Order: sequence, then structure tokens, then C-alpha cells
Amino acid sequence: MSDESRSALEASAAARGVATWYETAGHRRVDIDPEVVRSVMALLEPRTAAPAPVSAGVSLPEVPRTWGWMLQLYGLRSTESWGVGDFADLAAFARWAALTGAGAILVNPLHAVAPVDPMPSSPYSPSSRRFVNPLYLRIADLPEYRAADSSLRAQVDALRPPAAELIDYDAVWRAKRAALALLAPTAIADTADLAPALRDFAVYTALAEVHGVDWREWPPPLRHPGPDAYAAAEPARVAFHVWLQQRCAAQLEAANAAAASMAVGIVHDLAVGIDPGGADAWTLQDVIARGAKVGAPPDAFNQQGQDWGLATWSPDRLAATGYAAYRELLRGIFAHAGGLRVDHVAGLWRLWWIPPGQGATRGAYVHYDPEAMLGVLIEEAVKAGAVVVGEDLGTVEPIVTETLQHRNILGSAVLWFTRDDDGRFIPPAQWPANAMASISTHDLPTALGFLTAEHVHARAEAGALTRPVDEELAAAAADRAALLELLVAEGLATDTSTDAELVVAMHRLLTRTPCRILLASPYDVLGEPRQPNLPGTSAEYPNWRIPLPLTLEHLTADPRMLQIAELFDSRS
Repeated sequence: MSDESRSALEASAAARGVATWYETAGHRRVDIDPEVVRSVMALLEPRTAAPAPVSAGVSLPEVPRTWGWMLQLYGLRSTESWGVGDFADLAAFARWAALTGAGAILVNPLHAVAPVDPMPSSPYSPSSRRFVNPLYLRIADLPEYRAADSSLRAQVDALRPPAAELIDYDAVWRAKRAALALLAPTAIADTADLAPALRDFAVYTALAEVHGVDWREWPPPLRHPGPDAYAAAEPARVAFHVWLQQRCAAQLEAANAAAASMAVGIVHDLAVGIDPGGADAWTLQDVIARGAKVGAPPDAFNQQGQDWGLATWSPDRLAATGYAAYRELLRGIFAHAGGLRVDHVAGLWRLWWIPPGQGATRGAYVHYDPEAMLGVLIEEAVKAGAVVVGEDLGTVEPIVTETLQHRNILGSAVLWFTRDDDGRFIPPAQWPANAMASISTHDLPTALGFLTAEHVHARAEAGALTRPVDEELAAAAADRAALLELLVAEGLATDTSTDAELVVAMHRLLTRTPCRILLASPYDVLGEPRQPNLPGTSAEYPNWRIPLPLTLEHLTADPRMLQIAELFDSRS
């Protein structure tokens, strides 16, 4: 390719916000194949000037200094829930946590997945980010259940699935779906009175029950919201899914009321993208990048790059509509939340797009307008009185971290990642102040798992290692030694400390950081060695299906939970 042609391509790509090269974590420049650049450009429209939809430089108020818990809600099971943690369990946990002085509870994404068999287990691949997964409904708390006669209640109660060692989403959803069908009102509401977003979501879900969950494979007249689709959807099924979302909203509001005395409250998690065949991709086709999937370029840990299989916003179309769909999404979440964690917050600046038919290595970065994306986010958070946390772990451009700090959006400080260039763990006093701190995340080893190299053994068993087991175990041992070195230097442990003592020491380490919010995970506190999700695996590992080792009733009375609550609450 001639220099002149290359220059012309770079100018054309820049006009559409498409990168022609990127820099690796090791500061090596990688030029993107011109053919790939053209393929990505073809998914976009030429950018035109649009009126600024938000106020250039608005910041959030200072975040309260507090502490709390990070929950995988599905794993928080009680004696009353049906095999999966639910909204009532969340409310009960919030009431207990508030009494111990906690100010925040971070939950996994509660986004709606297609409610059909088999039910997807990952909360990060949602059908819709605008609506909620009815799997989390507490059946016995529904007004229709409470008003039912004893015979109907007995029918519903008999559907409760037996306890299982691992969470069985399909069994739980089949049972709940049958119970909900028995309890659902028979009257059919007029869809003309519904908010358009709720109507379209319910129509999509009703059609998905007949034609499958991927709208791209539906009969052509149904592939876009409109008269044909509305007429084809069974009115009773549309009404059923409207009712489910109304009941989800009510129970979620009850959980938030239980957290009302907290400094922050319940913090929701916003997934980075959506299922390209799901509800949001169907209802928001005008502003979704049709055909593109997002992921990550090759790096030292993923030499083939990552294809997350998710669809995302089209920046040109989003801007042309004044960011209305993005604003509506945020407004809906903030209506039932005290805060929001934005997964892969760097995606507000740029995302790695993979064009149709290509692998993850043949993608390109597409840039968004960060002033607009951040501005809308901050405006909606301010209106709701909510805090915002950005997941800025891994390789992130300095502008991202700097802007988060400037706008009072908390960053993420995770013990496993707070290291210097030589791999040594950074002393807690040097951690960032404007951050939410934790030992681990859902994608990383638990505290005990790290200490026992469970993450290595699990990956080896799943066939997910990229180098020999002995090398991985040696690296894990070196990591443990580096952590122990820090804990000993801080006077929090000795060379003879037990694993249980080291887990407490890790939590005590967090209290010495200046981070505004400290979070503990019951998986860490209760000594669960398995991490909730093991990246790079699917059926080889029980991702998103590992429950907490204790039920809610025993968990809230466990001395280890109470010890960490007292420790965090005593931070000056």
C-alpha cells in the first residue's frame, strides 16, 4: 500500500473514529490491516457535527467514605429462596448489612436474559440491559401469591425445585415460570398505555418464545419493532412479560428501601454490551452497531485476542439521536440503585470492534465521544443522587484513569492488580484514594483460591492453561510469596500465619488504604476456594453456578462475616 493511499485511508478512518493502529501494553505499535479498517468503517456512517447533548466538564459530588459487600446475588441462597438468591434475599442481606454499619452493596448485573430454555448463566451477556431478570423474583412475596387461596398456594409451593449443590438455572426457571403462570393475572392490559420500551421488550420476549431468541433468524416481517411484530405477538404473553417486569421493579424497589439508611446503597453493575440477537439489539436497531461484535486485541494473556460476542452502541447513530437510548438506559437503572459500576469503563472512550466473519485478531478500535458518554452518565447519576464506579483494571489508557479521578468517578483498586512494574505488591498507603477497593473480582481467584493456587488447578483441569502446569504453579507460589512479603512488612502476618489468618490480614490491609469504598466478598470471608467465573472456559467449569457455602441465615450469623464487618466498620 502506497504512502499516499495509506494517508487517505487514515484520514477517512479518522473522520469515522476508526483507529488504524494501536499500542500494546508493552508500548509496541501494531498497524491494523487496511482491509480490516475498511470493514469496520463500512459499519459506520460519516460523522457529522451535532449539538452537544450534555454539559463539557461536569463532575460528581465527593463519594462518601464507607464500606460494604460485593455479592453474586444468585449465590446468596436462603431457606426461602428457590435454589437461587433472589430480591428478597438481597433485601434481607441489606437490612443485616446496614445494622453492621455497611454503606454499600455491589451486586452482579441483574439484566434480563432471554427467559427461555436453556437460560444463559452469564450475567454479562444480557438480552436487555434496560430490564431485569425475573429469575430473581421471590414467588412468595408476590401480591398474587399472598392473595391466593390455600389450594393455589399449595400448587405453587409444590413446584419448588429440590436443593442442588450447584445452581441449576434451567430447573429454577422452569419451576418459577410454572409458578408465575399460575399466579399471573388473566386480564390483558392495553399495550397502548405502556411505555414504548417496556412494550417492545415484552413483544420481543413473547415472539422469542415462538421463533427463538435470535431475532435475526425470525421471519423478515418480524425483524423490526412495528405493526407486523406487534400483531404477531400473543397478547396474553405480552401481558405476562409486562407483569413480570412490573413485579421485578416492585421487589427491586423493596430491596432498595431495605438499604435506604446506607451511605450509598445498592450498586448495580452495567455490562459492557448485549446479546446481538436479544431484546435490546432488536428494539434499538437504530443505534446499535449492526454486525459488529466487541472484544479485545491480542495481548500477552490472550494471544488470539478476545471476542466477547456482544453488540454495542454505534457512536454515529447514538450521537445523531442525542444519546437518548443511552440516557434512558441509565435513568432506568438509577431508578432502583444507589450507584452504578460500569464494566470496562474504557469502552466509553473506545471499543475493539470485530467485523462480521472475522476473528478477534482482525479488529480495530472505534472511538466514542467521551465527553458525551461521561456527561450523560454523570448527569443521570447526579439527578439520582448516585455514585459511579468505573472498572478500569488491566491495560487502560492514562486519559481514562485521569478523567475518572477528575470527575469523581471511582476507579477500581483490586489487591491482585496493585503491583509495581517489578510485580511487587504496592503498600496500601500508596493505593488511589478515589477508588473502590477489594481483594478480588468475580473473574479472579478468591482469597483462599489465590493462597492455595486453586485457580491454577481449575484451569489445568479445564484445559485452559497456556503453559505447563509446573510453570503456572511456580508463578502462583511466587505471587503468594510476594503477597506474604507485603503482609509481613505491614505487620499484618508472619511467615507462619495460617491461610485463614492470611485472609483476615488481606482484609485488614484494605483498611489501611485511602480508598473511599472498601468491599469484602463473602466468597473470600467464608473461605470458598473456587472463583465465580473462570475466564477462558465454558462447560469445563461451573461458571456463575457456585453458591456461597452457607445459606443467608447462617452467613449473617457467621463469626467470620461479623469479624470483617467489625474490622471494616472500625476504619477511621
